[in-house]
Amino acid sequence: MKIETLSLGPIGTNCYILSKKTTCLIVDPGGDANVIKDYISKNNLTPEAILLTHAHFDHIGAVDELRQFYHIDVYLHEAEKDWLGNPELNRSILFLGERDAYKTDAPDHLLEVGELQIGDFTMEVLHTPGHSPGSVSFIFKDDQFMVSGDVLFQQGIGRTDLPGGSMEQLAESIVTQLYVLDDGYHVYPGHGPATTIGDEKRSNPFTLQFYKP
Repeated sequence: MKIETLSLGPIGTNCYILSKKTTCLIVDPGGDANVIKDYISKNNLTPEAILLTHAHFDHIGAVDELRQFYHIDVYLHEAEKDWLGNPELNRSILFLGERDAYKTDAPDHLLEVGELQIGDFTMEVLHTPGHSPGSVSFIFKDDQFMVSGDVLFQQGIGRTDLPGGSMEQLAESIVTQLYVLDDGYHVYPGHGPATTIGDEKRSNPFTLQFYKP
């Protein structure tokens, strides 16, 4: 599988294009839909779906345009099923102002914990709340990588001071669900560079108080 990282939107959120042969998945299109379209066109790809790790404004800015342009479905956890259409919940009204706030249609599918198959792509969905109530992580076992959204970063973790955030929940999500994966798993976060589970277990300063390697 090929993984392309595009830094998009108002605060440079990582959007991932996951491709196999001629098809792809779009994960967290935070903005700049034209950049995503250009990449997909240049690589002769056909998108299968849009996957959202959560529905904060910086991860959803291009959802509506891409969904309508490619006629594809959007997947989001049930705990945030109302967030796409509510600028207060997705925080866009707070960070972008009323004129530029995001309000889009509801997700087409609600993510559930367990295996998810979309076309040729097979992944495991983990519910990893703490940054937000509906945060999920996508685990691709065959390729030994995960997309963690704003749960786990390189030497960092997602913020927990927004409504629905919880440091205790976030720590539990990381330690009990992510740190049980093999050390070699690559982690592709919502912001910043990729890392590995092993590196974060050993030296992430925000999780050492909760996890002793």
